[in-house]
Amino acid sequence: MMLLQLTSGQGPIECCKAVGLALKTIERECQAQNIDYSIVEAVGAQQKGCFKSILIELEATQKAKQFAHHWQGALLWVCQSPFRTKHKRKNWFFSGNLYEVNTQQFDKAIDYQTCRASGAGGQHVNKTDSAVQATHRETGLMVRVESERSQHANKRLATALLLQKLEMLKQTEISEQDKSRWQQHWEVQRGNPSRTFKGERFTPQD
Repeated sequence: MMLLQLTSGQGPIECCKAVGLALKTIERECQAQNIDYSIVEAVGAQQKGCFKSILIELEATQKAKQFAHHWQGALLWVCQSPFRTKHKRKNWFFSGNLYEVNTQQFDKAIDYQTCRASGAGGQHVNKTDSAVQATHRETGLMVRVESERSQHANKRLATALLLQKLEMLKQTEISEQDKSRWQQHWEVQRGNPSRTFKGERFTPQD
């Protein structure tokens, strides 16, 4: 499984807008290159087309991996704010991270439990144990997914979300010293983005 996460971090709404524009670009490029992808999770912001974070699953191929590498690290959108026209700042940073995992090995550390989906959905929801609850035994982290119609799809989505939670847990458990090093590294990255996009059309400068 290969997951690409885009995040605005603690940035303002303009950074969330950059994530939304990046998502549109990624979707367009994946379609042009025949790379299969799916949006696992999208955390929206207060404005339409803006996202605090996006989690995308890409097909596990070398071509997709090379594509995802172009979206890693600190990313910069240079544009006049579409929300604050008099704002002087034009540099809006966001970041991309690529996670790869051997799902067969990862599955061994997870307990999966199927259950009835709840809420609206008609007869299918009432009669099918399609919802999946996934629990990571070592940490106790748990996710429940019932958004898809099939149990297999919900299991795959639960695995991806659980992997994301574990990655976030690792980041929060970094020692204070390592946090300081990471912050310095991030500040350096912010000053030296791996990719830059300009204008409302989100034109790449590479």
